[in-house]
Amino acid sequence: MKNLTIITADDHPLLLKGLNDFLIEKNFNIIGSGNNGQEAYDLIVEKKPAIAILDIQMPSMSGIEVAEKCKANNLDTKVVLITFHKEEILFQKAKEFNIFGYILKEFAIEEIETCIESVSKGIPYFSKKIKQSLKGNAFNDSSFESLTPSEKKILKLIVKDKTNKEIASILFISYRTVEKHRSNIINKLKLEQKTNSLLIWAKEHQGYLL
Repeated sequence: MKNLTIITADDHPLLLKGLNDFLIEKNFNIIGSGNNGQEAYDLIVEKKPAIAILDIQMPSMSGIEVAEKCKANNLDTKVVLITFHKEEILFQKAKEFNIFGYILKEFAIEEIETCIESVSKGIPYFSKKIKQSLKGNAFNDSSFESLTPSEKKILKLIVKDKTNKEIASILFISYRTVEKHRSNIINKLKLEQKTNSLLIWAKEHQGYLL
């Protein structure tokens, strides 16, 4: 299974590097990486990997659009989507276009090996975490509306991957004030006190922040 050829694509460089580093450490054969949907599709056409692990939301083409194009052109590469998005419509589209895997980024490290093993045998892998999330992922409008205008501004910058230092500079406030706002947001949204919990929430609900 470790000899399977794999390409990856994600428009977030740090997340892409983290995924690649993990897979390489586990001795998987990564033969290419892209930063957008078009690059991902070109890699699939050129290198014909067994598996393509793609983010859903990317410039040029989404992961789903890449999978749709692969299906239309009878390409054999099996597409796995790895994403922050838990919206049911995306999950259903993934099934519609015969996507072989769908896992959440926050659980990727613990699930990706199982997913690849399953997909390599021709068995689709849809994370149980997705189904659990669909049941409990109703958007809490009251919690969101309890945020102050300043807190909402900070969320909009977090979803753009801005650091606390960058946010402080953009909003002309101190680094400590940004940290205090982040703590207040986490408490109001009732998020877990863990690394990246706020970033994950912001990515999942970015439609409300645009």
